[in-house]
Amino acid sequence: MTINVGEKIPDVTLMKLTEKGPVPVKTADLFKGRKVVVFALPGAFTPTCSNQHLPGFIQKADEIKAKGVDEIVCLSVNDAFVMGAWGKAQGAGDKVTMLGDGNGELTKKLGLDFDGSGFGMGTRSLRYSMLVDDGVVKSLNKEPNPGEAKVSGAENILTQI
Repeated sequence: MTINVGEKIPDVTLMKLTEKGPVPVKTADLFKGRKVVVFALPGAFTPTCSNQHLPGFIQKADEIKAKGVDEIVCLSVNDAFVMGAWGKAQGAGDKVTMLGDGNGELTKKLGLDFDGSGFGMGTRSLRYSMLVDDGVVKSLNKEPNPGEAKVSGAENILTQI
């Protein structure tokens, strides 16, 4: 079952690459008392993700944060090393936090996973964005066409904050 607006984000551990290596990030801590925009995508370094989705959030980060958002998180079923390298290659800097859901635990618990094994990708995340306020989903934007980042893009989430 897919998570719905009004429901709480499950408590799982994601991973973030830092100068000291990968560090755990508990979703309970990430969302507690904070307004966070999360956008998820099928994979780092993939065409739509690299050419549209992540760049859109990097470009609109200041506008999003000016509306009271504490953090913008990019989530993918990749490990922290891949997410860190991709963020560096894309110039995410401190605008977008790159988090790995390497085992797909959060993605599966949200019901936003899909089987990409036919493409050699294994379990991956659907493309979506959401606004989370104090751990509760306030908006959820699932992309109907995985080759686009419109419904789940930065421009759309700006209208929902």
